[in-house]
Amino acid sequence: MKNWKTSLLTISAVLGSYFTHAQTQGTQTQGTQTQAQGAQPSNGRNFALPPVAANAEQIDRNGISLIFESNDADFDANLKARMIDTYFLIYPKLTGTYNAESIKTVRFSIDTAYKGVAAASRGRIVYSPVWFKQKPEDIDVVTHELMHIVQNYGRSVAPGWLTEGIADYVRFKFGIDNAGAKWSLPDLKADHHYSKSYRITARFLVWIEQNYQADLVKTLDKSIRDRSYTEAIWETQTGKTLDALWEAYVANPTLK
Repeated sequence: MKNWKTSLLTISAVLGSYFTHAQTQGTQTQGTQTQAQGAQPSNGRNFALPPVAANAEQIDRNGISLIFESNDADFDANLKARMIDTYFLIYPKLTGTYNAESIKTVRFSIDTAYKGVAAASRGRIVYSPVWFKQKPEDIDVVTHELMHIVQNYGRSVAPGWLTEGIADYVRFKFGIDNAGAKWSLPDLKADHHYSKSYRITARFLVWIEQNYQADLVKTLDKSIRDRSYTEAIWETQTGKTLDALWEAYVANPTLK
């Protein structure tokens, strides 16, 4: 890890422009731990993504573009095609639903040096080929990470658990093969809390929309991006504070 950081610092000046886009956002990552229902992301944020030395291929469809690069000569061609198709299917849905001002070109990097599952930053998503070799069915890692591109929160005014909870909520709503990845929202357990992030938070958000405010996530997402978010928004939108909503959820967590 020290050697990697040293190398990254050495070349950062050269590669600075490589990571510059019209829009910027904090890095969001998914780690290497797993549960029975797919990837369990980590909470790592705000680090520079490692560079990938590879020839890039640009694909253009319907007004948006994807740059695909890989330094893994053995990366499965069928999986690559599926990732590309997922981008062109899902990204327009997410931008149309949440942020029409999202960037029009996204870069996918398959990087053998990356040790997590996936990480999104500044219009680029790095994926671990090791993860996809282990879990080739987990295509909706792409959906989760694309939502981070759409979120574009920068130095977010909201807590990280909400950022990741929204991304997993979007995976639940828009994912193309969550069942194939054995990925689903977990039933409530005694040690759960809304701040536990990812699927736990996502399920809570689904429940709130079913019982209190149908478009809550859209409202939350917009407020974070325009930097108007405060915790008071939960009560403004639902009539209950965040903690009161959690108490009601714990009392009756059934989804409709």
